[in-house]
Amino acid sequence: MLQDILGEPEWAGLLTPADRRGLTPLFWSHVRPYGEVNLDMAARLNLTAVSVPSPRTASDEERAGKRTGA
Repeated sequence: MLQDILGEPEWAGLLTPADRRGLTPLFWSHVRPYGEVNLDMAARLNLTAVSVPSPRTASDEERAGKRTGA
């Protein structure tokens, strides 16, 4: 229906660029580019299962340099 109205020259000539930008949410507000995200606020994250790497040492950097040929 909106496409039919905007296709008529007398209406298309009345719309400014700001008016056209105002119509954009009508067409794109239902789109979720990253999919559906459901948050369970009653559950806690198990952060103890996450392993954190140890800080690098000078010997680590020397070994990395030998592998890359630097």
